Amino acid sequence: MEHLRFPMGHFVPNLNPTIEERTTSKNQIPDIVNTLRVMLKDLTSEQLEVPYRPDGWTIQQIIHHLADNDMNAYLRFKRALTEDEPLSDSYREDLWGELNDYKDVPIKTSILLLEMLHSRFLILLNGLKPGDFNRKLKTQVLGKISLDTALQRFVWHNQHHISQIKSLIERKGW
Repeated sequence: MEHLRFPMGHFVPNLNPTIEERTTSKNQIPDIVNTLRVMLKDLTSEQLEVPYRPDGWTIQQIIHHLADNDMNAYLRFKRALTEDEPLSDSYREDLWGELNDYKDVPIKTSILLLEMLHSRFLILLNGLKPGDFNRKLKTQVLGKISLDTALQRFVWHNQHHISQIKSLIERKGW
């Protein structure tokens, strides 16, 4: 079951990334929406309702989760830029996944939201000075992390869920 939950493995931060490595992370952000669009374009509404693993979320729930998570991550990032080590609120993503918008909103809405959010996030990121990435935020799950780690986790989280969807598509032969 672990290989289904984490097909690309667990997140491991690079605690001292170079400017080039940071740039590589930033440059992966636009690929997220492009990858989702290509991967999902031929799936039927029935296929979107298939869980990526037993007792896991459906593809549709994952897409809506990505939008919700990235909105939260963006706001946490901005708070860390404007506050001294803010404690970032967590949210019950498991319960959010059961709300009616995860079932009733078309995935294209969340993909558009991701596209706009990622565009805005990139503008913010590209305007930062290297030292800004040393700023910290606190989370209940990860403890105190730098914005460098937050950026890496942002990209990894999206790729993690993309790999779950890709793995399901490959297993099903879609």
